[in-house]
Amino acid sequence: MSSNAYGQLEQRFARMGALNEAAGMLHWDMAAVMPEGGHESRAEQLATLNVISHEMLTSAEMADLLALAGDSGLDEWQRANLHEMKRIYVHATALRPDLVEAITRARAACEKTWRAARPAGDFAMVQPKLQAVLDLFRESAAAKAEKLGISPYDALMDEFEPGARAADITPVFDDYAAFLPEFLGKVLEKQARLGPAIAAKGPFSIPSQKALGEKLMATIGFDFNHGRLDTSLHPFCGGTPDDVRITTRYNEDQFADALMGVVHETGHAMYERGLPIQWRRQPVGQARGMALHESQSLIIEMQAARSLAFCRYLSPLLNETYPGNDAAFAPDNLARAYTKVEPGFIRVSADEVTYPAHVILRYRLEQALISGDLKLADLPGAWNDGMKQLLGLTVTNDREGCLQDIHWFDGLFGYFPCYSLGAMTAAQFFAAALRDVPGIPAAIEAGDFSPLIGWLRTHVHGRGSSLTTPEIVRAATGKPLDAAIFRRHLEQRYLAEA
Repeated sequence: MSSNAYGQLEQRFARMGALNEAAGMLHWDMAAVMPEGGHESRAEQLATLNVISHEMLTSAEMADLLALAGDSGLDEWQRANLHEMKRIYVHATALRPDLVEAITRARAACEKTWRAARPAGDFAMVQPKLQAVLDLFRESAAAKAEKLGISPYDALMDEFEPGARAADITPVFDDYAAFLPEFLGKVLEKQARLGPAIAAKGPFSIPSQKALGEKLMATIGFDFNHGRLDTSLHPFCGGTPDDVRITTRYNEDQFADALMGVVHETGHAMYERGLPIQWRRQPVGQARGMALHESQSLIIEMQAARSLAFCRYLSPLLNETYPGNDAAFAPDNLARAYTKVEPGFIRVSADEVTYPAHVILRYRLEQALISGDLKLADLPGAWNDGMKQLLGLTVTNDREGCLQDIHWFDGLFGYFPCYSLGAMTAAQFFAAALRDVPGIPAAIEAGDFSPLIGWLRTHVHGRGSSLTTPEIVRAATGKPLDAAIFRRHLEQRYLAEA
């Protein structure tokens, strides 16, 4: 009976997985190509799919099957799959179906309004819709917290990064916030002494930027038979493991942001494509969590693609695409340009030294929003105060402030910590990969990412959710996550003399 119950669970989760994949494609379409007039019908479609999936997951039959299914007779992957099924079930049963539907509709309505409010820099325009989303997620967080026996904010984080707890994350972030001012000062002083990198002269046409982006995607290993590149207001990776959709946004005055955005999202895509194919649409075959997911985008973008080795590969490609910029595209100059540190307002354009400050700000603010310590009307002011404190910047427009990211307006409360946890994990993975495969830098310089991707396939991608994130990190690197490795990486890259 136990094995029969488990087999039925696999069938049910496979069906729910297909529904969730369909919802994912509808989300991509909404962000990338859907006409403005489609929002209401799209909200209805997504709400219906989410409610159907939720009803399947929380049904009495599912509860009976989970109670009957035991570990007896199951192999290691099946046991891990059953564990993940039970974890997902606990999250789902904490929420009423009508709350799931209300959240889906509120997210769609808020995201639509944000798309108009962001370019206008008008927080007041979207505030009522965001308030509705926030109220629903407070209710969701409280319900999950009671079910899981943890704090409301931890309950939200647990959905994106299972096991993540503020008690563990806050000291790490506070430590970095204390480390940053002196370190940033030294980096800026060194940069000033060396002088600015030579800037490339544009304009840089959007078709040429896209073509170059696709060239780099292929170099990294992206399979265009199983994915594509498009444009959206906010860069992201979506779709399914067998049909990965990534997007970026372009600026004809400079190409670096779009190019590195493509490289970043390709890292996400490679993780999705590398998940164990035999466990498609099963919980154990999914990405372990968003901290690990972010580590995969950042190991490609920050660790590999901003290295001198990669700049040596990129240099002739840029010269061919944008002739007349020989000095700007010299490898050493590219490396300086791609590792330039400069406090700025926009998170997705931030360098890797100041980037964690952006995440720390959002982490602190969303905790206060969920707890009720910060009123939504006071968010712009609190944001601006935090930017002044952490990076010394004076925000003058909400477009560069609290409106810049889609996350809260799409209900992604509890996601932001994953970015910096991912950066720290990426540094540790890359150090371990270089230890195991010393030829990785030379291969990257030759335009060959296969040694690095191969290491990631073995130690990260192929594990799916068969282990916890800490177990994956320890198995791959030989030790638990150590934030000191990230700091040493920064010191070596930004302060060491050539």
